[in-house]
This record gives sequence, structure tokens and C-alpha cells, in this order.
Amino acid sequence: MIEVIQIARLLVAVVCLGAAVVGLTHWAVKAKKLSPFGGFARAIRKVSDPIIKPLERRIVRSGGNPVNAPWWLFWIVVIGGLVFLSLLQWSLGTLVSLVYAAQAGPRGVLRFLVDGLFGLLIACVLIRVIASWLGISSYAKWMRPIAFLTDWLLEPLRRLIPPLGMFDISPLVAWLLLILARSLVLGLL
Repeated sequence: MIEVIQIARLLVAVVCLGAAVVGLTHWAVKAKKLSPFGGFARAIRKVSDPIIKPLERRIVRSGGNPVNAPWWLFWIVVIGGLVFLSLLQWSLGTLVSLVYAAQAGPRGVLRFLVDGLFGLLIACVLIRVIASWLGISSYAKWMRPIAFLTDWLLEPLRRLIPPLGMFDISPLVAWLLLILARSLVLGLL
């Protein structure tokens, strides 16, 4: 498992380095520090144009400056790489936990499933909080399943707990309740 994560980190580092070279080359050409007709700049453009051109079109449609596309590519690669590594580490850890749970028998599998369910609910509450900070409606297409999974807990709490000024603390209370319920249920199993 550790070898897979190390290989993935190396792969992400190489892709990030490639995106940095593309960004720096485009900057050097724009700043007239590198000739756009030189061999290196042309080679980088030839390799990066199939990726940069669609990104430039997307940036123009969003009202941005297409000159910044190489830097957008760099940051997309860096953030995407970090998300990829996090998901890979989480999925491999979950797989190892499932193997250990299966070796413990039916009770171990039940504990694994209950722990996973509580983890999912806690993550959904966190996603709803972050989405509300970003102004994303709970009626958005991708937010509906998350709202469905958390409304049964958040709505009654919102009726019981008044907001503190402009702050709604019901997600915090829901998060605490879920953590307490998780430890209680897992303690009973």
C-alpha cells in the first residue's frame, strides 16, 4: 500500500513539474525573455496546446483573460493532485480496514458498516456547511443527495436551536451529536 502511494506521489509531482514548466515557458514568452520561435518554446507549445486551448476557451466563456490559462492549468493540476492523493490514501485505508473487519467476522463487518455510515453523515454535514459558505443552494443537483442525507437531523435542530445572530449553529450541534452517537453505537457493538 505504501508503495502505491509513493508511486502516485511521484506521478503527481512529475505532472505538477510539467505544468510548472508550461506556465513558466508561457510567462517567459509573454515577458519577452524567451523567443516564441525558439525550439524549446515551440516544443512546449506543441505539447501543451491540446490542453491549454480548451482551457483558454473555458476561461474566455467565464469572462477571464486567456493569457492566464497556463497558471490556471498549474493550480488545477496541483489541487487536483492533492485531491487525488487524498482520495487514493482514503480508499486504500478503507480497503485495508474492510479486510481487517472481514477477518473479525460478522461483528467486525457490522462495526465497519456502522462506522462508515456515521462517517458519511459527518462528511455530508461538513459539505453542507462549506456549500452554504460558498452560496451553493441545497437544491442544486449535486447537493440534493447530501441534503437528503442530512435534513432529517438538521431541520429538527434548526427548529429547536435559534440562530446566534447570523450564525446557524445547528450543523455544529448535529456534528457533535453524530460523533457522540457513533462512539455510543460502536461501544455497544
